[in-house]
Amino acid sequence: MSIKCLAAAVAAGLLLQACGIPDMTTKMADKQLPDQFKPGVIEQASSATVKWQEFFDDPHLLSLIDTAVANNKEINIALQRISIAENEIQARKGEYLPFVKLGAAASGEKTAKYTRNGAVEENLEIAKGQAFPAFLGDYQFGLFSTWEIDVWKKLRNATQVAVYEYMASGEGRNFLLTNLVAEVAHAYYEMLALDNQLENLRQNIALQQNGLLVVRQLQIYARSNALAVKRYEAEVAKNQARQYEIEQQITVVENRINTLLGRTPQPIERSSAGFMSIKPKALSAGLPSELLQNRPDIRKAELELKAADLNIDVARANFYPSFGIKAGIGFQAFALKYLINTPESLAAMVAGELVAPLVNKNAITAEYKNANAKQVQAAYEYEQSIINAYAEVANQLSNIDNLDKNYQLKRQQVDSLVQSIDVANQLFISARADYLEVLLTQRDALEAKKELIETKQKQISAMVELYKALGGGWQS
Repeated sequence: MSIKCLAAAVAAGLLLQACGIPDMTTKMADKQLPDQFKPGVIEQASSATVKWQEFFDDPHLLSLIDTAVANNKEINIALQRISIAENEIQARKGEYLPFVKLGAAASGEKTAKYTRNGAVEENLEIAKGQAFPAFLGDYQFGLFSTWEIDVWKKLRNATQVAVYEYMASGEGRNFLLTNLVAEVAHAYYEMLALDNQLENLRQNIALQQNGLLVVRQLQIYARSNALAVKRYEAEVAKNQARQYEIEQQITVVENRINTLLGRTPQPIERSSAGFMSIKPKALSAGLPSELLQNRPDIRKAELELKAADLNIDVARANFYPSFGIKAGIGFQAFALKYLINTPESLAAMVAGELVAPLVNKNAITAEYKNANAKQVQAAYEYEQSIINAYAEVANQLSNIDNLDKNYQLKRQQVDSLVQSIDVANQLFISARADYLEVLLTQRDALEAKKELIETKQKQISAMVELYKALGGGWQS
């Protein structure tokens, strides 16, 4: 009868607790994407599946990326976060297993004579003819166990949350890795572009210095004047000063690369000579749905959403009663010489408990509401990561197309201006053109070549950016 009453009480308690749980609404994430990036264009498999060791051809760049992956401080910090998340799984698993402890204790007390316990001890003998001692000890040792029975899967769900968070930390590391690979590549190609800018400037300075010599010779024969000489000298000085600006930019980029590599500043080996002949790879964007599998940031957001979903169940379980078992076995005696006497000193204990929140549930209610709010937040973040990924790919696809057209036209412009320099020089020598026309032609050619180099850098950067946007660069 007592068992039936206990069961009825438990059932009534559960009903009461269930009635006290606030109604909350979770959010289902919208993962829908267009079928294609470009209507009517059928793409092959995404280029994101290509490993970065195979994607890049420059051996110097590959060596730099290898070093960055091994030494970069942010990556190593992420690895420690992963280790912490892995340890959290182990800790959560241990919570729903029995805890067994080995313990020992010793104490002593003297009971006042004119008390109930004192009067009892006065009339008792420990052994025949041996009175109770005035100072009574209490010595004990044994095994003690506690176990919370995971009826509502609260602890198991919390363990699964830790698993999802561990997996999300791994994807976070992958996201850092793909960004790191892209950053090193961007900086490396920027450095090659600056090297080419510097070489272009030096060639232009040499050309202008030759022009300066011609103008001085013509001045001797009264075919030119001091104004032309000074304008040429000023132009040469301006471009020589520009050299130091580019050299400083190269130093800054070199140091940025060294920082990414986790080392102090030092020269960076590179191959700058063939920069203008680099042809950006033609990448396949694949299907938009492949972003959900290839982008580490999307995979991370998805795992965080799964963890947030389960955290609601964990928080809800706090409203229900918890069931626990306590047990212990060992030896206990008032004197050390009796401590291991059996069966007289053998002691054992077993107990069960049922505890449920009844009054003042503000804390667990707030925790439950927070878990729900975080789930909705995680769902929106997941949706936002998908939208961002699609937009990044679409932008880079358009960027690559426009940069290709831009480069072809700038190439024509440079070729025409380079040819016009020779024409202007010949006309100037034959007194059929003013020196300003020569200077302006040289200046226009220098600026056009500078823009052509910048466009080439943008083309390569767009290729790298599209590779990253598709989710490439973290596979190894």
